[in-house]
Amino acid sequence: MKPIKDAHLSGPGLVVVDIAAADDETALAFQAALAARWATATADQTTRDPGEPGVRLRCYLDLRQELSAVISPSTQPDRP
Repeated sequence: MKPIKDAHLSGPGLVVVDIAAADDETALAFQAALAARWATATADQTTRDPGEPGVRLRCYLDLRQELSAVISPSTQPDRP
């Protein structure tokens, strides 16, 4: 995997998640589970290291922005 840059962890609540999984579907499903809860910069594809089992994926999370805190249609003020 590429090195983690200072900008990725420039403040509290920012997280770099490296995922190692047996297959693409598992890695992408785990990333989707993270993205359903927190603001996440997702990856489109996994990588394989020659001679190593499984796949790898890196995504970036902002734990300060929990998606449940985003205004949903049911909590928006009534419109005229």
